[in-house]
Amino acid sequence: MIRRPSLTGRLLRGQVLVTATGIATLVIASALVTPRIFTQHFFSSGETDPEVQAHALQALGSSLLLAGVLAVFISFGVASITSLIQARRVARPLVELAEVAGRIEQGALDSQAPAHMTNEMAELYDALREMGNRLEHASRIRTQMMADLSHELRTPLSTLEAQVDAIEDGFLQPEAETFEAMREQLIRLRRLALDVRVAAAAQEHALELVLEDADVGELAATAFAIAQPRFAAKGTVLNLDDNKQELATRCDTVRIGQVLANLLDNALRHTPAGGAVLLSAQRSGDHALLLVEDNGDGIPADHLQRIFERFHRVDASRASFDGSGSGLGLTIAQAIIEDHGGKITAYSDGPGKGSRFTITLPLRS
Repeated sequence: MIRRPSLTGRLLRGQVLVTATGIATLVIASALVTPRIFTQHFFSSGETDPEVQAHALQALGSSLLLAGVLAVFISFGVASITSLIQARRVARPLVELAEVAGRIEQGALDSQAPAHMTNEMAELYDALREMGNRLEHASRIRTQMMADLSHELRTPLSTLEAQVDAIEDGFLQPEAETFEAMREQLIRLRRLALDVRVAAAAQEHALELVLEDADVGELAATAFAIAQPRFAAKGTVLNLDDNKQELATRCDTVRIGQVLANLLDNALRHTPAGGAVLLSAQRSGDHALLLVEDNGDGIPADHLQRIFERFHRVDASRASFDGSGSGLGLTIAQAIIEDHGGKITAYSDGPGKGSRFTITLPLRS
C-alpha cells in the first residue's frame, strides 16, 4: 500500500518553509545593510577612535545575532503551533467527509454533515449526498427490474417447457402450428430482453439522445403512416390531425418515433375492431402537444397513477405474453420524454370510455 503524506503535514511544512524564507531574508538583509548604515551614523557622530568603533560594531553584530536566533526560535515555534492548529482545522472536515463518503457507500444516506465546513466543503458534501442518492436509485431500479423480469419470464418459459414436455410425451404432435406457437414465445422473449435493456438505460437517464431540429407535426405524420397498416388489418380506424401548424422542436426523432409507436400500439391493443384512434399535434403556449386518443377499453381511476410503472397492466388477468406487449412500452416512453425536458400523462373517464395520452415537448425558441 502506498503511504501518502497527510494534509496536515503538508500544510505544516509549507508554513514552516514560508517562515524560514522570511527569517532568512530578514537576516541576510540585516547583515548586509545594518552594519553599513550603523557605521555611517557612527562616523557622523564624530567618534574616530578605532577601538571604540570596533567595539561598537562587535556589539551590533552580537545584538543582531542574538536577536536573529531568538527570532528564529520564536518564529518557528509560533509558526509551527499556528500551522498545526490551522492544518487540523482544514484537515478534520476533510477526514469527516471521507468517513461520510464511506458511510454513504454502505447505504447510510442520512449521515450528518461534518461541523465547521467551508462553503467548498459543503458543496462537496452535497455532491456526495446527491451521488449516493443516484446510486441508491439506480440500485433500486436494477433490483426491482431483476425481480420484475424474473416474474415476467416465468410465463413464457413455463409455456415453452410444457410444450416441449408434451411433444416428448406424445401428447402434442410436432406440427407446424406447434412450432409456430413456440416461435412466438421466443420472439416475445427476445422483445422483452431488448425492452428491459432500453428501459433500464432510460430510467437511469443513460440513453444517448441524438438531438436535431424537427417538426412535431411531421413526426406525427410519420408515425401515422407506419401504424396505419396495422390498424387497417384489425379493422380499427386511425385518424391524423396535425392542424398544419409549424411546431419546431429539438429532439431525437428516432426516440420520439419510438414513443409514438408505443402509444399507438397500446391504443390498438385496447381498441376493438370498429373503434377509432386519433393522433393529433397542436400548440399550447411555448410547448407542442402530441395526443393519442381512443374510444376503447379505458383505464380505471386507481390505475392512472401506476400506468407508467414497469410491467403494470390494467387487466391483471392478461398473460404477460399473450401478444399484449412486454409491459415496458409506457415506462420507456415516459423516460424518453422526460429526457427531452417534457412530460407524458394519461387520462381516462373510466373503463369502457377510452383513454388519452398527452405528450408535452418544449418548442424551439
